[in-house]
Amino acid sequence: MTLTREAILSANDLPTQLVHVPEWGGDVLIRSMTGAQRDEYEQQCLATRGADNAINMRNLRARLVVFCAADADGNPLFGTGDVEALGAKSAAALDRLFDVAQRLNRMSGKDIDELGKSSASGRNAGTGSDSPAPSGVPSANANIA
Repeated sequence: MTLTREAILSANDLPTQLVHVPEWGGDVLIRSMTGAQRDEYEQQCLATRGADNAINMRNLRARLVVFCAADADGNPLFGTGDVEALGAKSAAALDRLFDVAQRLNRMSGKDIDELGKSSASGRNAGTGSDSPAPSGVPSANANIA
């Protein structure tokens, strides 16, 4: 069966999973990211150093949880301004949520390695373009909350 535009755009294709976090005394709903959110997350994983890009591992787990933790209605639980505070929470709790978020989004350590390789090749990994990213231009998805 060939899908129509309407069928694709109306598909409920963002799976969720409720994760028990004993360190916090309850459950957190983790959902998969949209394509745009995944691109933004991957862009945030890059750190520019002069003409080169490197993988930014700082608060990597907290950043993914910010993109994937949702309330009961599927709305983001956190905003990008919460990354530092969330990064200060239990590593065990963040690891548990990070692992589920990675699985729901079909992400692996290999994906991060590939991101580093694509940035090293001179491609703008955030856009898939060989053109450099414009400097000083804010991202359209800078605030996901």
